[in-house]
Order: sequence, then structure tokens, then C-alpha cells
Amino acid sequence: MFTGKLEQFEKRVWLASPTMHGDELQYVQEAYDTNWMSTIGTNIKEVEHIAAEKLGCKYAVALSTGTAALHMAVKLAGIKPGERVFCSDMTFSATVNPVMYEGGVPVFIDAERDTWNMDPVALEKAFALYPDVRVVVLANLYGTPAKLSVIREICDKHHAILIEDAAESLGAKWGDQYTGTFGAFNAISFNGNKIITGSSGGMLLTDDETAANQVRKWSTQSREAAPWYQHTELGYNYRMSNVIAGVVRGQFPYLEEHIAQKRAIYERYKEGFKDLPVTMNPYDEDHSVPNFWLSAMLIDESAMCRQSRSDDEATYVPEHGKSCPTEILEVLAKCNAEGRPIWKPMHLQPLYEDCGFVTMDCDVGADIFRRGLCLPSDNKMTPEQQDKVIEMIRRCFD
Repeated sequence: MFTGKLEQFEKRVWLASPTMHGDELQYVQEAYDTNWMSTIGTNIKEVEHIAAEKLGCKYAVALSTGTAALHMAVKLAGIKPGERVFCSDMTFSATVNPVMYEGGVPVFIDAERDTWNMDPVALEKAFALYPDVRVVVLANLYGTPAKLSVIREICDKHHAILIEDAAESLGAKWGDQYTGTFGAFNAISFNGNKIITGSSGGMLLTDDETAANQVRKWSTQSREAAPWYQHTELGYNYRMSNVIAGVVRGQFPYLEEHIAQKRAIYERYKEGFKDLPVTMNPYDEDHSVPNFWLSAMLIDESAMCRQSRSDDEATYVPEHGKSCPTEILEVLAKCNAEGRPIWKPMHLQPLYEDCGFVTMDCDVGADIFRRGLCLPSDNKMTPEQQDKVIEMIRRCFD
């Protein structure tokens, strides 16, 4: 239960906001000066080359959003109306919605406790229950890699196509390999709150030249190579603009710097909470290096006060020595700092409540959602500001 006086930050402390450096402007200016303001230009070509070279894939296709990239990945996988698709349960809806765009039927795979990502054991169980499934869509939550090599082996064993949603995990690694390169088709995002940004934008990553060329065609309204506007298949307006690509181009050199800043934030929280009944969002320390996009915490069951949530509101009962995500988020908001609940699992969303759900451990995702929250993780937050956030959270357990 929070005790004492609330002290507000003069400037808002954000969950995650764009961190700009100035280099971006020269490439935006270049687009302006050359009048390439639409969906072709040098910035697009360069940023595709930079991304592919950095991450170790053969082809990168710059698109308007990460969601567009996921939609193209789902379309490449050939999902048909009524076809079941295994999907991460602990994720944002943008991971799953493209499956619905193509008429697929999601079957959600529960999270595991040691990465908060898709549980490989539950995935094996799902294949036993639904042996006809041939596509798996996996997300890396909050910048933490799933057990990617294990899950890819399972997919290969069952002749299933893996689609990796690396929107939150750009620059993270499983082993020596970057996330966004484990699937046949993969997506990254440059949304305004991501580790690097273009204000918007995304990319499809693949080693398949035919697939990359197909996405280039689909994303430009499926225009045929004819001297007039000729179309033989459905297309989309999904290409990235040369202006947005200029921002992303200027951001890419700072990816590792941003990751180091985010890691320092994570470690400072971990040290600041070491004697509290909480744990930080976990990762496989032997095999993975997250990008630490968002720091999150999980309250021990024994330290949870009573909390009640409906579809649109949350309440709690204060109790000495205990707290809950609702109280901590309320305190942070009153201090002019932004936190957020953990993603509400997809199988609990009204939109997806009739879909299948496979678990090994009594709904891990729902438990993490109930006891967890995302902390202010902006890499422009000063150590002094973060220390104040830590102090406010500590006082919630008085």
C-alpha cells in the first residue's frame, strides 16, 4: 500500500518514446531536395540494404508498418479461410490480426514462465491436437527472444512454416543469430515507440528472393509490368515512403547504443527492486541477448493485494506490505510517469474468445497479465528520474 507524499515529475517520464539524433534530418532533406517524397527513392534502397546486412538475411522489403509486413508474411504462407494457425498468446493484437485478414483461425499457444514467450512444450502438444496446422506465428515479447531454435526445430519436424514477429525485438539475439531471421518470413517495426523508429514503418525479412519480389508487387497494388495500369491479382498500398525511410536510415547507426541504454535501465530496476517481492521480466541468459525494449516486473503472489479487473476498468483494495499492478500504475500516473499493464493475452480478448487455446501450466499468460506491469523504459529517462520511479514503487509495498 502506497504511503507518504506523491512527488510529480516536472517533465513526463514516458514508457518508450522516439529518441532522435539529428542525422535523420539529412536523409529527410535529401528526399525533399531530390523530390523523391513517395514510395521510391535512395533512402528506401539504402535502408533495405542496411537492415539485411545488419541482421543477416538476404532480403528486406520496406513497408508502411510492421503489421503490413506480418500481413504479407501470412499471405506468403498461403493461409486459407478456415485454416487453423498457431499463434503466440502473450502479444499485441497486431501479431494475430493479419491471420484474420486472410480468414485464418488462430489457436493460441500459452507462454512459458522463463521467457514469457510461446511455450515449446505447449506447441508440441498443439501439434498433437491439431496435426493439420502448417503455419506458426510467434512474437518476441518486449524485446526478449523466444526459444527460437527450439521452436523452429518443432516447426520443421511438423513441416510447418514459421513466421517470426520481431517488431519488439529488433537487435536482440538468440545464440549468435538476430531475431527476425528464424522464420521463413519475418517482420520488424519502426513504430514511434520501438527501439529505433521512423515514426512508422516496418519490414518483411526473408531469404527467399521469390517471396521478397512477390511482396514488392503486392505492396504496390499488384501492378503488372505493363505500359498502363494492369492488375491480375489483389494488391495493397503497403510500401514505405522515402521520407520515412530517411528517418529509419538515420536511426540505424544508433541501434546498439539504444540497446545498451535500455539494458542499463533494466539492470537499474533489477538492482533497485532486489529486496522487494518482485521479479523482472525473465530471459534465457545462456542462449539469448534481449534488446530490453521494455522493462517489466512481476509481483510475487504472496505480495499481491486484492485486485479486480473488468473489460474496461480495474480496482484494488489497499493492504499494508502488499501491492498490485493497478495500484502501481495509478501511483506512476499521479507522478506524471507512464507505465502499462502487460499485454492482455489474446485468448482473453473478446475478439478471440472463441478461438482455441493450448496450455501446459494453468494459463501462464493470464497469471503474468494479472501480476505484471511494464515500467517506464524510455532511454532518455535520467538515472535520477528512474531512482524516483523505483522509490515510488518501493513505497507501494509499505
